[in-house]
Amino acid sequence: MLISKMAAEGGGKEMNEIKTQFTTREGVYKLLTHSEYSRPNRVPFNSQGSNPVKVSFVNVNDQSGNGDRICFNVGRELYFYIYKGVRKAADLSKPIDKRIYKGTQPTCHDFNHLTATAESVSLLVGFSAGQVQLIDPIKKETSKLFNEERLIDKSRVTCVKWVPGSESLFLVSHASGSMYLYNVEHTCGTTAPHYQLLKQGENYSVHTCKSKSTRNPLLKWTVGEGALNEFAFSPDGKFLACVSQDGFLRVFNFDAVELHGTMKSYFGGLLCVCWSPDGKYIVAGGEDDLVTVWSFLDCRVIARGHGHKSWVSVVAFDHYTTSVEESDPMEFSGSDEDFQDQMIHFGRDRANSTQSRLSKRNSTDSRAVSVTYRFGSVGQDTQLCLWDLTEDILFPHLPLSRTRTHTNVMNATIPPLGSTAVTNTPSNTINGNNSGASTPGLNSTTLPRSNSLPPPAGGPTPTPTPTPTTTTTTATANSTNKAGTGGLTSGILDSAIATGVSKFATLSLHDRKERPHEKDHKRNHSMGHISSKSSDKLNLLTKSKADPAKTLGTLLCPRMEEVPLLEPLICKKIAHERLTVLIFLEDCLVTACQEGFICTWARPGKVGLLSSQNQASSPSGTVV
Repeated sequence: MLISKMAAEGGGKEMNEIKTQFTTREGVYKLLTHSEYSRPNRVPFNSQGSNPVKVSFVNVNDQSGNGDRICFNVGRELYFYIYKGVRKAADLSKPIDKRIYKGTQPTCHDFNHLTATAESVSLLVGFSAGQVQLIDPIKKETSKLFNEERLIDKSRVTCVKWVPGSESLFLVSHASGSMYLYNVEHTCGTTAPHYQLLKQGENYSVHTCKSKSTRNPLLKWTVGEGALNEFAFSPDGKFLACVSQDGFLRVFNFDAVELHGTMKSYFGGLLCVCWSPDGKYIVAGGEDDLVTVWSFLDCRVIARGHGHKSWVSVVAFDHYTTSVEESDPMEFSGSDEDFQDQMIHFGRDRANSTQSRLSKRNSTDSRAVSVTYRFGSVGQDTQLCLWDLTEDILFPHLPLSRTRTHTNVMNATIPPLGSTAVTNTPSNTINGNNSGASTPGLNSTTLPRSNSLPPPAGGPTPTPTPTPTTTTTTATANSTNKAGTGGLTSGILDSAIATGVSKFATLSLHDRKERPHEKDHKRNHSMGHISSKSSDKLNLLTKSKADPAKTLGTLLCPRMEEVPLLEPLICKKIAHERLTVLIFLEDCLVTACQEGFICTWARPGKVGLLSSQNQASSPSGTVV
């Protein structure tokens, strides 16, 4: 008995050990301990009841070649430093600017990249009491305060962003569920604004400000029910993706003020959202512990990723890592032109190195090339997950190539002879009303999944949990592919195979590893073990809202077995406290936790001088 107890404890320690490096196909990512940013005293911040730590970057293009600047908030404090990344150790004794606020806390911030110079930067900061401040941390100036008297909105600012391509327009979302468009040149007025309806649609309305002279806010968006947790502009700046506490992703045409499409979480609120570099896919994460990949063109869920054991707080795409792999020439069904079409907008100027690799690989006549999107997610379970979104998920009608994928071998995309194929017909418009509609081609047969993970606790009729006090920031992430293939399944034979696979998969090592944590997860995290009394109360509260049972199994929210289930490439515990930041940079990726530590992870081959001084071994792997 004692031996088994000791073994269990030992195993627990090993599982809970914080990782300082991890390996993917491109090599080893290493934590640079000397590049850690935090408050100058490096003391862990007591995060009880405080807002999430957030990080913003800007490049000021100064002559020294060290133009990166970092801003982060910890509790009531806001810091602005030169960011030395993988090149040099962080010097915390000399912040360029430091501010301590009274009576309110910073919740989020964003730099204007268009106007940034070595002498001046425009930084917007949102606060827990609803105000938005425009500051210049280089000149140490505070130029303006918006919503100062809280006449526009009294609730916490959840997300603030400059409108892409604009030097003066910015968008602010609040815990009230409203978003406001401001112009830095205009005042907010001394009285509460009067509004006039501009446009109304399914669970959203947009109002203009009615006044004799132009004043802020220019527009007021009311979106969904509950807090609007985060929004993100598409790479071209034309579309806006919003995620709310009511569990809906809503994508708007920003200029036309029109709803493009919607998606519903499997359970609970959605907390974070991001776009793929080419704007074709959106990834959202939240209280269902899943990352969900949504196709912008087809307006439907194309995959879900299961790896986190608690709420997903940030999702982000890695613009710099595109997997380019060769397959046997016979297995490529498209031409070089087809491939180039897929890659047209990918990564814009950020992916120059990727583009050169693509052209180099593409020039080999006999070999075909496949593209993989990489995205990441971090959560309240203190874990970092990286995901690959591969072609067998994106284009399920194509034959599987022999590229390195994590799709179960049984998930064949081509039906055997004599069987009837069920095609997955994409829909270009999603009507929020289609609660009775079913996903075309998905009800008659089920899609096999790679690890047949059971749906999260709470099942098809989830009970919402109270809104967490934290909100999350910059999210851009995509789900990876370790899952089943998508659109074509076939008849009885395939479903028989799938049943066999699922029985076998339930015995897999992955599932055995997960089980010891399930009790802990239910007690501490998202799908909480709610007593029958409290769940009855919650059910009464939700009767008036969108009934999850009506959306489950529709295009808005497919059942778990109806879409491929991805597994993470890596899933590592990297902090003691919940993670609140994930940003992909060219040489590294940056994470931050609620204790106020901002960590830099060098990409393979990018450790540079820092490693020879401070680390024994250099990383292996290729430069990405």
